[in-house]
Amino acid sequence: MTDLVIRALDERDAHLFDALPDPFGAAQGHRRTRHRPDWKRVALRDGEVVARGAWWGGPDDTEPVNLNWFDVAEGEEEAGAELLRTAPWRVEIEMNLPGGWREDPVLRSAADTCFTAARKAGYELLVERFLYRWTPAHGLPERPGRLRFRPEPDDEVFRDALRRIHSVTLDAHALLAIEEGGIDKAAQEELDFFHWCPSPREWWQIAHTPEGDLAGIHIPAHNPSGPCVGFIGVVPEQRGHGYAYDLLVECTHFLVEQGAEFVSALTDQGNFPMAANFTKAGYPVVRERLNFQVPGTD
Repeated sequence: MTDLVIRALDERDAHLFDALPDPFGAAQGHRRTRHRPDWKRVALRDGEVVARGAWWGGPDDTEPVNLNWFDVAEGEEEAGAELLRTAPWRVEIEMNLPGGWREDPVLRSAADTCFTAARKAGYELLVERFLYRWTPAHGLPERPGRLRFRPEPDDEVFRDALRRIHSVTLDAHALLAIEEGGIDKAAQEELDFFHWCPSPREWWQIAHTPEGDLAGIHIPAHNPSGPCVGFIGVVPEQRGHGYAYDLLVECTHFLVEQGAEFVSALTDQGNFPMAANFTKAGYPVVRERLNFQVPGTD
């Protein structure tokens, strides 16, 4: 096998990124994503692209937040691993795959090739997630009317709520943060994400029962790709009443009132209650995401 060449791209040779087939329909999935040419890298053998990666971040980020486009040609697992090993960034990999990809032999084989390359480079699977996309065609769910919502300007109120919410959580990223730095780290990571989103801080809302008890929080947001459900969380003492659905419905209504023509969302596949809430609220699964991370890195 001939020597491998790893090449960082720029605007002059960005076209090389498109030289590899797109088995997962990533181009369509990333139609709203803006990848910087200098955050793209390819692996070439005999002048042919055999692996590629596009790292991504917000418009004001100086380094990528994640790698969200990664393809490897069949039999080129080592090339894909070398592409990852030599990259200047060791950030989380987000692999977005079509729903039901395991049942399609071609997609399953292409995915396994990428997974093997990632593992060879030291990455491990953290979690599998569902990606949702609500549109008006699915109907705007009726507000249950059980909770009282209002904005809250004090970050400490949200920090306290997040500590309580993450004291009993099914979210893999929150559990990882707790393992690494405790509840405070998990709460701070959420707050950092909320502030990173370009949507207004005034959108953050807390929810109370009619008796005045805190039920939870919801964060209607815009990420760089558009409107999304930033966070839904119910405090432990209020669980069992189905309030997560109420929070999701309110978040959806809020974003629509701000002019959203679609709303994206995510939840871990193991979070069966929240997945059921998305289905009930008219959010169909449009893709599946597998998150890979390098142990011991933030």
